[in-house]
This record gives sequence, structure tokens and C-alpha cells, in this order.
Amino acid sequence: MSGLRAVLFDMDGTLVDTEEAWVEVVERAAARYGHALVGEERRSVYGRSVEDTAELLHVSLGARREELAAELGADFTARLADGAEPRPGALQLLRMLRESGVLTALVSASPSAIVRRVATSLDGHRFDAVYGAEDTERTKPAPDPYLAAAAALGADPARCVAVEDTATGVASAEAAGCVVLAVPSVEPIAPAAGRTVLTSLEEADLTLLRSMIAS
Repeated sequence: MSGLRAVLFDMDGTLVDTEEAWVEVVERAAARYGHALVGEERRSVYGRSVEDTAELLHVSLGARREELAAELGADFTARLADGAEPRPGALQLLRMLRESGVLTALVSASPSAIVRRVATSLDGHRFDAVYGAEDTERTKPAPDPYLAAAAALGADPARCVAVEDTATGVASAEAAGCVVLAVPSVEPIAPAAGRTVLTSLEEADLTLLRSMIAS
């Protein structure tokens, strides 16, 4: 089948304003170990799962990987206990897709419990598939979560637009073969073949998404 089959959304920093909250959680954890998270090390945690972040940082923090992952997960869950603020244009785009009958999925590297909580808080939008960090063998930047979401929707990844805000997420979606709409939240992302970059979801609409898929 030609044309747009589905839109696969990242969560943190894309649909909801949580990317900086995640980095602040990691920064506070690092500070408890007497370590300052700066520069490339700070940038490396954007879009990363709890487990991947613990894997990246446990040596420099002098922490046990499993204990650090549990600490980060608990702190991030507590931080989002009261919900998350939708990014500008997110709810409007979700409504547009639902009214047009376009399939949608939520594809996140955050813990599944958090992803499912946020998935039910976006103005009543119902995703056709929801994937968190534990739902695939590997998470972002590996292609597994996007491949799983596309398969769950019966869609060829090449007919799916993945909406992402970080380089980690873009790498995952592109490795899966998805067309990418990047809306950077914290670090610049350059346009590339098969990748469109906007400054806000307020600029996105169904016409644009359909135009990104080769007929």
C-alpha cells in the first residue's frame, strides 16, 4: 500500500515537555555522587533510557549500574507523578491524525509504566500501539522499538513518519527505515535525506506528513 500508513511519536521532548526534566533528574543523581554532568556527557543522556544512562555513567559516578538505574527510574517516575505538559501543537496534531483515521503509536525510551501513564493523559487520544523501554530487547538508539511499533500496526516502516526530538531518537527511527520529522527540543538536528526538521509541532499537519512519504 502506498502513502502514509502511520505516525510514530517519541514521547519525552516531542509530545510532552519532559526531556529537560529527565536531564535534571540525571544531574541531581550525579551530584549526589559528587560528579558534575557537563558538556558531551550531559548531551549523551538526551533521549536515552534509564538503563542505557546508567550503563553510560556508572563508572564515572563510581556507582553500581543496577542501583543507579533503579535510582534514576524512581526519581523520574516521581518527577512525572503529576503528569506532563504537552508540547506546543502536540494535541492539535494528534486530533488531526485521529480524525483522519491515521494510525499512531507512542514509541519511547522511558520506562513503560511512565509511557503508559502519559499515553492516557493526552486529551483522550488513544494510540494504536505503545512501546516503552522494556517492551523490546533493545531500545533507542537501536531500531527495535520503531520496528516493533510498525509491525504492530501492520505498516512498512518506510511508510511511517517517526516524530523525534533528539539525535538518539532520530538514529533509532532512521535505522528502522522510517521517514523522520525532527522537532529538536534541546540540541540542533540537521536536515538530511529522508528527514524534515521543524521548529515546532505547530508547523506540522497532515498535508506535510503525507508529502514526506514517496508515493
